[in-house]
Parts: sequence; C-alpha cells; structure tokens
Amino acid sequence: MTALWALMGWSASVAAEDYPSRPLRLVLGFTAGGPTDIPARFLAERLSASLGKPVMVENKPGAGALLAALDVLSRPRDGHDLLLCTYFDAVNTLLYRNAKYKLSDIVGISLIAKYSYAVAVSHSVPAQSFNELVEYTKAHPERINYGHLGAGSTQNLLAKKLEKATGMKMTPIPYKGTPEALQEIVAGRTHILIAPPLAVMPMYATKQVKVLAVTGNERLASMPEVPTLKESGIPFAAYAWLGVCAGSGVPQPVIDLLNSRIAQVVNSADYRALVEKSGSVAVSSSAPEFRGLIEETANDAAPIFREFGVQLD
Repeated sequence: MTALWALMGWSASVAAEDYPSRPLRLVLGFTAGGPTDIPARFLAERLSASLGKPVMVENKPGAGALLAALDVLSRPRDGHDLLLCTYFDAVNTLLYRNAKYKLSDIVGISLIAKYSYAVAVSHSVPAQSFNELVEYTKAHPERINYGHLGAGSTQNLLAKKLEKATGMKMTPIPYKGTPEALQEIVAGRTHILIAPPLAVMPMYATKQVKVLAVTGNERLASMPEVPTLKESGIPFAAYAWLGVCAGSGVPQPVIDLLNSRIAQVVNSADYRALVEKSGSVAVSSSAPEFRGLIEETANDAAPIFREFGVQLD
C-alpha cells in the first residue's frame, strides 16, 4: 500500500512538472461577445503568457451550457481542457432529468468574478422606473415579454421570482446568448432582459437600452443613478459568479498551479479595471472555497426548481 501511494504521488508530481504539455482549451457554454466571453478571453491571453502554452477560447453554446460541460468532461482529466463555469454548471444536474454528469464530476479551480444583475428594458416600453414597469405590465397582461437563456437559467428564474413578488405576467422568449437577446431589446421586439452589467453597460451607456433596477443590495459604481430593487420596494436580491472548472480527477498539483496563475490574473489591475468598470467584482478563491460555492448554488436552486416546476428531459 505504501508503494502504491508513493507511485501515485510520483505520477502526480510528474504530471505537474510536465504541465502544460500542449495548448489548453477554455470552453464556454455561451456565444462570443457576451458577459462570460469578455473576461474569459482576457484570462486566456494572460494565462497563455503565464503558462507558456496557448490557451484557446472555444464557444459551445446550447442546452443551457450543458454542451460545453459535457465537452470538457469527455476529455482526459489532465488539466488541458477547462470550463468557464457559471451557475448553470452547478444546477444542470437538477434541471435535466438526464444531465449525463454529476456535480461531483466537476472540480472548481478558482472564482474569477461576482456580480449582481441589471434589469434592462427596451425603449419600446414607456416605463421610466421599475415601479412604472410593474404597473405597465399589469395593465397589459401577457403583452410584455422577457428574454432568457433557457428554462432554468438565471434570467428565467429571476423573472419568475419577480412575477411572483410583483404580480407581473410576462411571456418568456429563449435565446442562445445575451448578445442576441440584447439586440432584440434594442430593436424593441423583446422588452425585458435581466442580465450581467458587463453585457448591458455598453448599450446603456449609449442609451440604446434603459436600466430600471439592479438586483444587488447596493447600487453599482458603474451606474450609480440606477436604484436597487429593494429601493423600489421589492424585497429581492440576487448575485451570480464566474469561475474556472475542470473535470474531477485532474491531479492536485495541476489544480494548485492553475489556481495560483488564475489568481495572479484576477488580482491584476488590468483585469479589475475590465470587470469592475462594468459592474462586476474581480474575485479569486481557493479551490475548496469555490467547491463550497458550487454546492451552495445547487442547494439554493433546488427548492426554486421545485416551486416553479422547472425540469427538462
């Protein structure tokens, strides 16, 4: 037994010393140009220089990020295939009756950002405040729609929770990615999108969309004039996160190396400027801390899924 453990330790050491031995992939479950894509490409560029091998970003949207997760989990667990993971990856095992993976199949390496959401509204809707939006929606039942990224997505569940809290009734419209949904908001064909500030800020700054509320407990420094939902009388707060994950079984020395190099990028002034100017907070974590957050996210989502009857085949 002692010899076996020694051999395993030697193998892990060799794996870490040889790592990376080829280009890396950072796979995203969403379309290019969105709120996950922007920080992911910055991270990939800096990791390429730090690790001495190219880190290539691949967008694999579809099925609420499930396709991206399954792609990464189908590859050798050696740390060369990474996942830009989000809330979806924590809850898809609950959302899908046959998700084809368990939560324990994913290992969190490090957080890279946390953020609240912005309630973006089309100029085709006359409301100038969140309370006016509620009243307008009640006066025009079923005529107001909202964009989301699939059943069980954060946008979908937050909209359902807002409907319950306010009495609003809205029609859901699914999109593959946030950029596509925002284009429809600008065009006036979609009315509401609850999205990360990083995605909304450019269009808000150029007055292509309105932002009537944010979901955090405090106003955002990037849009200080926008009130929180709580300021509008809605007892509601919601946050989200981004991180880097891999398939479980990646050698611990590789996890430790990646955690250290990711933290260096996330704690850099350039990265902080990128995400914080758009309403997110740059934050890294240890792998165990991130694991706890992934499990907490799944545990928090389970009763919400049951309440709204959200589950897919």
